[in-house]
Amino acid sequence: MNNLPFQNPQPNPNTSKPNFQLPPNATDCHSHIFDHIAQYPMMDQPAYLPPAVTVNDYLRVLKTLGIDRAVIVHANVYGLDNSLALDLIATAPDRFRAIGLMTENITDAELERLHAGGVRGFRCNLVNQIGMSLDAAKRLGERVKQYGWHTQFLLDIEKFSNISETFKDFPIDVVIDHMGRPIIEKGISAPGFRSLLHFLQTGKAWSKLSAPYRTSKDLNYRDINPFAKALIEAAPTRLVWGTDWPHVNMEPGTPMPDDGKLCSQIEEWTTDPAIQHLILVDNPSKLYGF
Repeated sequence: MNNLPFQNPQPNPNTSKPNFQLPPNATDCHSHIFDHIAQYPMMDQPAYLPPAVTVNDYLRVLKTLGIDRAVIVHANVYGLDNSLALDLIATAPDRFRAIGLMTENITDAELERLHAGGVRGFRCNLVNQIGMSLDAAKRLGERVKQYGWHTQFLLDIEKFSNISETFKDFPIDVVIDHMGRPIIEKGISAPGFRSLLHFLQTGKAWSKLSAPYRTSKDLNYRDINPFAKALIEAAPTRLVWGTDWPHVNMEPGTPMPDDGKLCSQIEEWTTDPAIQHLILVDNPSKLYGF
């Protein structure tokens, strides 16, 4: 039996330009960065092996897309060492923010250091059961409330038929990754997805219009369009967008996305420049404190 961690393939090297011009200060709110292992060693027994990419590869993607700002979601292959994201933020503090990985045992001094370095929240992975439980996240949320942080959850929304109830006593805002990873076949009337729409309307939650290929059954990801449109109609002021570059842990055999086409899909969801500006600029500014 092969117990070696999955070796991720390289992202698409030929990123296309989007089919519309993004507004100034457009923000990629979900990406993972990696760099030379000698400078940023991985944890023992990582869950996967990242592609051989560097921060400069990501910066070139941003330039091609016309994106000025980015939010780095700390990759769990680095464990609790958030140094790579912090080092990138330090090169341009007005341009970058990060979501860190931590436990509820983190010290107050380390929380202060992370906040000063540009971290604005912490992530919990309920899909792969990586990191904190809901209860632990709630306890940590009480501690970071003073910084205006939020908790970012990767979860399958159809396992939460009333997500507002699940998080009713949560002390800080909640961000749901990747539109809640909806089940395409169940459509926008599925109970979990409907509960997500309501949760966003409470004003305590956000969602990321990101990674359509995680659940899409269509090579062009068009089957995700009804879900994105429903989210935009329900709560346009509670949505942000992200590439999910460099697209790690994709199903074997799945074609690697072109980030330019992912960006162009925004126009399939809304052609209103004001709504596009909300999702790409205004909402990220509010959520991440740019």
